[in-house]
Amino acid sequence: MVLEHLFPENWLEKKSTYAFLLGGGYSIIGIILSSLLFPSDPALVAVAFTAILMLPELYKLFSIEEHMEEKEKRFSIKHLWKDENNFIRIYLFLFLGIFIIYSLAAIVLPSFQVNSLFREQLEMRAISGDATLSGEPLSTAAVGGATFTKGLFWAILINNFWVMLACFVISLLTGDGAVFLITWNASVWGTIFGVTARNAAAISGSEPFIMLGLIFLIVFPHMILESLCYILAAISGGLISKSFLTEKFGSKIFDTVMEYNVSLFVLAIIFLLLGALVETFVLDNATFYLRIIQMSLLAG
Repeated sequence: MVLEHLFPENWLEKKSTYAFLLGGGYSIIGIILSSLLFPSDPALVAVAFTAILMLPELYKLFSIEEHMEEKEKRFSIKHLWKDENNFIRIYLFLFLGIFIIYSLAAIVLPSFQVNSLFREQLEMRAISGDATLSGEPLSTAAVGGATFTKGLFWAILINNFWVMLACFVISLLTGDGAVFLITWNASVWGTIFGVTARNAAAISGSEPFIMLGLIFLIVFPHMILESLCYILAAISGGLISKSFLTEKFGSKIFDTVMEYNVSLFVLAIIFLLLGALVETFVLDNATFYLRIIQMSLLAG
């Protein structure tokens, strides 16, 4: 593939922050191509194009990471962090690049174009918005002290668990196919937060970019925790999949790779729990954020 030879073999490994530009650039290409080739329903196609464009780089990274794990003589948390740190950062910067482009596009583009380009993402906004307006979190939030709704926590946890499991299983079966789900989540969050900021700003008479910044500050902790959960699950499944193809089952190298990646999956579960806890606390107690959501939904 031509894309595989556009950049040096390990350029992202050396400078993981470039992944932010790569994620943003590929998102722009994906959105433009999908709107030109599939104008009637470009939303999912844009996500697919973006994910496909990233696959060559991710494939090279999986190979590099597997070789690093194979060289380790014994398992340790220190070695796990040393080997996977850059890979996790690259995935995270790719995610943030996609997220930012979709957020900005949702603010800058005309409303009719946003409704067409991001129709599937906006359907997710309608579902989550209705739940927020009609659910208990909005009616009981932060009156006289912090609250924590167990029902909301379990709903968030179960939903995020299935996404995490899907990332792991798809990567296990395809190697790096979970990048589609991660791209989809980044596009959904970016679109929802961008449209929410735009609509709330229209109602309140404030600047949409300032509103987006405020939303970002509020949701950033649980968004990062949840995205790390999905990323770790995807990396774990992808590296296990690759080891099944390249190493003999039961060999020392195979066992070492398995040990490392089972540990990654355990870390994913920890981030899953932390993300659900933080998101529940935010939805129960961040009254300013809930007012922003209300204003946004009133605007349409």
